[in-house]
Amino acid sequence: VQLVESGGGLVQVGGSLRLSCVISGDTVHNYARAWFRQRPGGERKGLAFIRSSDGSTRYSDSMKGRITISKDKNTVYLQMNNLNPEDTAVYYCAADSDLIFDLVFADPGPLAYNIGYWGQGTQVTVSS
Repeated sequence: VQLVESGGGLVQVGGSLRLSCVISGDTVHNYARAWFRQRPGGERKGLAFIRSSDGSTRYSDSMKGRITISKDKNTVYLQMNNLNPEDTAVYYCAADSDLIFDLVFADPGPLAYNIGYWGQGTQVTVSS
């Protein structure tokens, strides 16, 4: 399985970006898909995921209300609005089971589970 993110870049405060992540390889399995981010010097934190079972979504508190996760066939998107400098980070997409992401997103602490697949990350920089 390969995950490739795109859509990152430099944006001004208050701006918006839409990140994309295409999955390829073993697409027979319907993986749940998630977005994480890692700020400079910080830990990787979950932002949102979309379940493979029913397409429902779950968001962490980190950017809740300013992000929307969606999926179209093999691509998952993260729409981000009203960005601020604290959103500067590397954003990663991931694929695994509904159960793993339910466990990850139920725990606001450090990432304690091994995620099956990661993309290479895309840099988002918000300038003031």
